[in-house]
Amino acid sequence: MGYDAGKKVKGRKIHALVDTLGLPIRVVVHSAGIQDRDGAAQVLDKIRGSFPWLELVWADNGYNAHQVNAAVAKVPALRLEIVKRTDDMKGFVVLPRRWVVERTFSWFGRNRRLAKDWENLADTLKAFVTLAAIQLAVRRLAR
Repeated sequence: MGYDAGKKVKGRKIHALVDTLGLPIRVVVHSAGIQDRDGAAQVLDKIRGSFPWLELVWADNGYNAHQVNAAVAKVPALRLEIVKRTDDMKGFVVLPRRWVVERTFSWFGRNRRLAKDWENLADTLKAFVTLAAIQLAVRRLAR
């Protein structure tokens, strides 16, 4: 168990790499005490072997750090683009491409076991996130 004071989250955090439709490509679950910039290396680890076509990753400003740049440098032909808020924005504003992963997290939240942090083990949480991702993909195929 960990605590992230910036996001006011205790327990675990989920990092998800999704495609442009919002379907998960890779999901990593770890303690909330690990910062986002350190979790990016876990997400990008071994991604080229599974998805050789991946060229561009959009991320929010929490991933704008040298640890993330080092993780991206290990993956050949992968480019990281940080989507930033401008200073003149007031309140909530939908930023381009960042809403896709937020929508995926809201889809996960439709599942009762993922609506709150009930799980004691990170592996159990990852299993339920994987099941939710499979459910999303199957429903998309059934249409």
